[in-house]
Amino acid sequence: MSAEALPLLPTTVVGSYPQPAWLVDQQALRTRMVPRVRAPEIWRIAEPLLQEAQNDATLLAIRDMERAGIDIITDGEIRRESYSNHFASALEGVDPVTPAEVIGRTGKPTLVPRVTGRVRRTRPVEVADIAFARANTDRKLKITLPGPFTMTRQAKNEFYDDEAELAMDYAIALNEEILDLKRAGVDVIQLDEPWMQAFPDEARRFAVPCINRAFQGVTGTTVVHLCFGYAAMVDQKPSGYSFLPELAGSIAEQISIEAAQPKLDLAILRELPGKTVMVGVLDLGSAEVETPEIVAGRIRQALKVLPPERIVVAPDCGMKYLPRDRAFGKLKAMADGAAMVRQEI
Repeated sequence: MSAEALPLLPTTVVGSYPQPAWLVDQQALRTRMVPRVRAPEIWRIAEPLLQEAQNDATLLAIRDMERAGIDIITDGEIRRESYSNHFASALEGVDPVTPAEVIGRTGKPTLVPRVTGRVRRTRPVEVADIAFARANTDRKLKITLPGPFTMTRQAKNEFYDDEAELAMDYAIALNEEILDLKRAGVDVIQLDEPWMQAFPDEARRFAVPCINRAFQGVTGTTVVHLCFGYAAMVDQKPSGYSFLPELAGSIAEQISIEAAQPKLDLAILRELPGKTVMVGVLDLGSAEVETPEIVAGRIRQALKVLPPERIVVAPDCGMKYLPRDRAFGKLKAMADGAAMVRQEI
C-alpha cells in the first residue's frame, strides 16, 4: 500500500477509463449502453486469451493515469462490461442469464437480472483485480463497487417481501467484499449510487442504513458517488440533486458529485457538514479538452464553499465512453489545474 502522503486538493478519477478498441467492440458496448446483465458479446478477445488482454489493457489505464499526474487512481474498470454488472451478477440468488424488465432511471424499460433467492456473496469478486493493480502501481489506489440501493433498483425482485431487505443483503455482501479488498491493499473504497438521484423517495426509506452497513468496520477512506448518468447517455442534466443532503447521515467520509456539466450550484455542499467532497470539475459531455485554467477556475468556485482540506478534485463521472486521447487530455488538464490552485493557497 502506498505510504506517500496526498497533496492538498488531491486528484482522482471516479472509476472507469476508456477500454481499448482492440479489447472491446465500442459499437456493441454503446448498443447495450451500461448493461445490467452480462454482455460477453462486447469483448473482441476470445475467452482463452481474454484475461491476459484485460491485464494488458489495465496496465495501459494505470500508466495513463500516472502520466497524467493523478494522485488516487483505479484500475480503470477495464475488466467490466459495466460499472455494476461485474459484481452484481457474481452473487448467489441472482439470475443474470434469464433477465426481466424494470423501468430504468431514464423512464425506459431495461433488462436486469432476476433475484430468485436470498442474495449472498459466496466468493471474492474484485479481489484478484485489485491485487493486480496493487502490484503494478505505487499510487494511492481506489476501487469502485455498485451500491446496495442501485443494485436493488437494477434487479427484478422475485424473492423478497420488501426491497429494503434485499438492499440490506446486498450491503452485507458488499461489506464482506470490501473487507477482503482492504486486506488486498486498496486505499479507497467507493460505492456508486447514481440511482438514488432518480428514485429519491425510495432512497430516503432505506438507502443510507444500507450504505452504512456496507461500510461497517471498514477503515480508511470511504466514498459514495452520485451522478446524473454518463454524458454519453444524458445530454440535458438537472441543475441540482434530489438526493444529496441525506448523505450527511452516512458514515462515508467522502461524497462524490457531478458539478461541471450540470453547472451545479455548489452552495449545496454546505448541506454536507463534516464530509469531504469529490467535486466534478471535468465536463465529460463536452468534446473540448479543458485547459488547466478552466479547471482551476472550477476548483476556485468550490473553494468559496469548502476549505481545501475538504475537497478532492475529480471528473464528473466515469470516462468509459470517451475517446482515450480525450480522456487522457482532460485528466492531464485536471492535474495541472489542481497544481495551479495549490500554489495559490
